[in-house]
Amino acid sequence: MRKLSAGLVAAGLTLTLAACGQSANGVGDGATKGDAKGGLIGIAMPTKSSARWIDDGNNMVKEFQAKGYKTDLQYGDNVVENQVSQVENMITKGAKLLVIAAIDGSSLTNVLQKAADAHIPVISYDRLIKGTQNVDYYATFDNYKVGVLQGGYIVDKLGLKDGKGPFNVELFAGSPDDNNANFFFNGAMSVLKPYIDQKKLVVQSGQTDFNQVATLRWDGGLAQSRMDNLLSKAYTGAHVDAVLSPYDGISIGILSSLKGVGYGTAKSLPVVTGQDAELASVKSIIAGEQTQTVYKDTRQLAKVAVQMGDALLTGGKPEVNDTTTYNNGVKVVPAQLLQPVSVDKENYQKVLVDSGQYTADQLK
Repeated sequence: MRKLSAGLVAAGLTLTLAACGQSANGVGDGATKGDAKGGLIGIAMPTKSSARWIDDGNNMVKEFQAKGYKTDLQYGDNVVENQVSQVENMITKGAKLLVIAAIDGSSLTNVLQKAADAHIPVISYDRLIKGTQNVDYYATFDNYKVGVLQGGYIVDKLGLKDGKGPFNVELFAGSPDDNNANFFFNGAMSVLKPYIDQKKLVVQSGQTDFNQVATLRWDGGLAQSRMDNLLSKAYTGAHVDAVLSPYDGISIGILSSLKGVGYGTAKSLPVVTGQDAELASVKSIIAGEQTQTVYKDTRQLAKVAVQMGDALLTGGKPEVNDTTTYNNGVKVVPAQLLQPVSVDKENYQKVLVDSGQYTADQLK
């Protein structure tokens, strides 16, 4: 990814304060003079339905508190109105910084204007906040690469580079209100589409556009229902050889549908990808059901967000390594990207157990 020198970041953070009391990057007086050290940090996470978001929230609380800050961690239960209300309450409580993983990246414009009016900087966490000037930094993974890893795994597992095929594949994408879903899908399609064009991969349903394959709120139940429909309409006389799934919760739903019509017993299971290395999916991989997942070490992502936040509140220099990719429709948000890792039955021990993400006992 393109790099941004520390000097440029420093320059952006030390520009002369405008007459309205905000700095040129939207960070107000309280964030640049160091008087917010030890203040309240508002952390807004989308849902507890995914283990990873629970871990994200807990990891940030731990890291911020270790630096002497107080924290207010809230989960929105995937209800946009809940998250907006929670962020409003954080502002009212006097939060010095907001870290937000948005349920709907376009739904926070008004409440973040309130944050800006109160000179509260905002870090967008893993999901890009869209449609507002009032977001300062973005902490995330290389989301395009996540999709490349998923698509590349399908290509390698099916032997497409060796000329094998044709194979049947079905495509799933994430929630259309989450900007990351587009990056995941586009990354995967950058690898898969040439084989689809060559008819080495055949999408029997004909559904290849993002809007056709998106899964609202990343809901595994919706994915299972859609897979049921695909199997009944397009696969009565054909075999599914691979399924592009962007997230483990969706993968579990897809696998439930497949097993319901005999895959895994009378018929071999297809290659099924995933993301987040959630415990249930790692166990599924070990059991020979789900084939792959993409691991994103959110312990490290929490540290990135805390480093950014602490720097903003103490006059330091947030580290970024991408200043061109993440345009939220109003501005390009400077970002720090971490690298994802593909995980399957062959390397889960090294990547997940040896790193301390899981113990061997948890995976039994």
